[in-house]
Amino acid sequence: MSTWLITGCSTGLGRALAEAVLAAGHDAVVTARDQAAVADLAGEHALTAALDVTVPEQVTDVVRRAEERFGGIDVLVNNAGYGYRAAVEEGDDADVRALFDTNFFGAVAMVKAVLPGMRARRSGAIVNISSIGAQVTPVGSGYYAAAKLALEGMTGSLRGELAPLGIAVTAVEPGGFRTDFAGRSLTQARTPIADYAETAGRRRKEVDTAHGTQPGDPARAATAILTAVGSPEPPAMLLLGTDALTSYREVLRAQLAEADAWADLTTSTDFDA
Repeated sequence: MSTWLITGCSTGLGRALAEAVLAAGHDAVVTARDQAAVADLAGEHALTAALDVTVPEQVTDVVRRAEERFGGIDVLVNNAGYGYRAAVEEGDDADVRALFDTNFFGAVAMVKAVLPGMRARRSGAIVNISSIGAQVTPVGSGYYAAAKLALEGMTGSLRGELAPLGIAVTAVEPGGFRTDFAGRSLTQARTPIADYAETAGRRRKEVDTAHGTQPGDPARAATAILTAVGSPEPPAMLLLGTDALTSYREVLRAQLAEADAWADLTTSTDFDA
């Protein structure tokens, strides 16, 4: 039995993961901005708590309460986050900063809060939920992709720093799942620019047809994360969903083909041997 701390559990993947962790017999610290949304999960093995990852005092408090209740945190899952759609030029500065505060800096704050305990025990796992959008970088999602790419860049370095200390680190890239991501959890620029109507504009929330029809099952995603964390060597990156795997392979093939096509110019910048 281990203790998991999961952020963003009110709906979707976070909620499914909290339920799966408890069903597997583990302890869980189940958090959401609105504690009432997760109150029904409270019990002997579950501590529910209000947590806005952008508020340092709440981050510190929930980690302290978790350690007092269960003795330590074995697995941190940074799941709290939301989407934002806008052409880059359309992006509202305050909205973009708020996006990064939750999707990136909030995750960093959680990592820093749990690491002293994990380092002391020389064990633990950190799971950062990213998105296949970080690889695909679709039009209209430039800021969301940037926030997730920042999260993945940090995750990769963190993995190397913590591996010698017995702490595993994994980035998870889900494809489309039937969560509230494309519904309540999706925001967008308030003032569209007509010139982007045929690019970013096609992905505006008002015309989103994917919500409720995504191929991914959150319950199965939760089981997959449990399996990965429990494996002897958790992966550096875990793709979730057939669509994520297909898209990732397409991106890799395109990147390699372009690198090969420009190889002569690339290597022309070296000093003569």
